[in-house]
Amino acid sequence: MRPINPQQRELKRAALLDAASRCFAQAGFVATRTADICAAAGMSAGNLFHYFSSKHELLLALVAREGEDIRQAMAALAEAADPMAALKVFIDEVCQLACDHHYAGLALEISALGHRDEAVARLVKANDLALREGLTALVRAADTAGQLRTQLSPEQAATWLATLIDGMFARVAADPDFHPETQADVLQGLVIHLLQGCAR
Repeated sequence: MRPINPQQRELKRAALLDAASRCFAQAGFVATRTADICAAAGMSAGNLFHYFSSKHELLLALVAREGEDIRQAMAALAEAADPMAALKVFIDEVCQLACDHHYAGLALEISALGHRDEAVARLVKANDLALREGLTALVRAADTAGQLRTQLSPEQAATWLATLIDGMFARVAADPDFHPETQADVLQGLVIHLLQGCAR
């Protein structure tokens, strides 16, 4: 029996996660078969079970991976010398992500599953908390730098920033005529008004 190559195993695991994300976004979690995921990953049927015990475990790994991406993004923001400039760049990146209908569709599918699946709900809640805590820290840093003019607390401001981001993805998923690449300036303006427009 050949020893398992850890790097190769991780690459195949990542390929299955990527394939599952496409399948779940297109057909939904329930309608997607493990054979569909294997086919999308270019693997023979049943390969999934060498890496995940079930389709549900793969789903949880997918949501957990999204959480890790969020934490890395928030860690990068925390190191910014200019908090408001960093926030503007982050908003631009959010708009670019929202341009990907696959990404937006997957976000909507995971959100829907979170209302019915406790394990998914726990991970979604943890991911949302990581986003809001990161944004809270960034808003607090902007306040320390004298960049804010708002009566909102950092926690309130972060919650509304997260709400704007969530709304962007929901709109993309619901409205094919909504093009986020044309809305970056609008979203930037809303964020600036929220943080520097004396919101009450």
